[in-house]
Amino acid sequence: MAILVFVESAEGKIKKTSLEAVAYAHAMGDKVTAIALGAIDKSELEGIGKFGASKVLSVADERLNQGVIKAYASVLTQIMEAEGADILVLANSSLGTPVAASVATKIGASLASNVVALPDTSSGFVVRQSIYTGKAFALVEMKNAKRVIGIRKNAVELKEIGGSAEVVDFAANLSDADFETKITATEKATGDILLPEAEIVVSGGRGMKGPEHWGMLEELAKTLGAATGCSKPVSDIGWRPHHEHVGQTGVKVAPQLYVAIGISGAIQHLAGVNSSKYIVVINKDPEAPFFKAADYGIVGDAFTVVPKLTEALKAAK
Repeated sequence: MAILVFVESAEGKIKKTSLEAVAYAHAMGDKVTAIALGAIDKSELEGIGKFGASKVLSVADERLNQGVIKAYASVLTQIMEAEGADILVLANSSLGTPVAASVATKIGASLASNVVALPDTSSGFVVRQSIYTGKAFALVEMKNAKRVIGIRKNAVELKEIGGSAEVVDFAANLSDADFETKITATEKATGDILLPEAEIVVSGGRGMKGPEHWGMLEELAKTLGAATGCSKPVSDIGWRPHHEHVGQTGVKVAPQLYVAIGISGAIQHLAGVNSSKYIVVINKDPEAPFFKAADYGIVGDAFTVVPKLTEALKAAK
């Protein structure tokens, strides 16, 4: 069974979420071909083979360096036809999700997003989706012969299982109509580690009492190798930049570890973090709703607990 995987890149590097999609596809079948759009170094593309792809089709058209959804969908559709593939796998992301929907529409495919497990093919083709911002799961039968599957971050164990992939150039037929949408500017979040890609996130809320106290959270984050986030009220009052706002109306994260400090745990915030593998809550209010969602909780004053936690972590290193 031929399976195609669309891989995304950032600053010339293949994203971890896309490598997870490759590993997912490899678990489904032996013949996995990755698709990379835009200018990416050949050695980076060859490295995709470590996670299960035997071949990488590279479309190095410079116009594809920007994420124009219509153009991406056009290329992916062409490659699916050329390769005779009925399944396209990709990571759920701000780019991958709309691209998946566009491809599915163009080829009349079944579409499933937020998939968290391998398909059950014992009776049809059934996938398990995370729904209601991670509060429940749905079993969805994909009845069409062609299928587009979006994988939720951290749903797949990422480990090296192969060697180097063969990189082959693919000449896509792109017209000016594919680029009718123009991206005139892109504003990127700043920081050593960005929230959407972070394996560990340290977030603060109004319990931090003011922006002048954020240094202790940043030191904890640096010690853990984590990204920093905040609750919506914190960004609304200007204590932290809006790109750090974690929640249903902000950035949704799914790290291995989420540390919430001085955050009560409103439902809107929980909706953006409940896909985290482990949640640690530090709050002096033992009745804070966040403790109900936490894997581990510390009832205590953040101004006492956080410095001691950072000191202990540094000593452990």
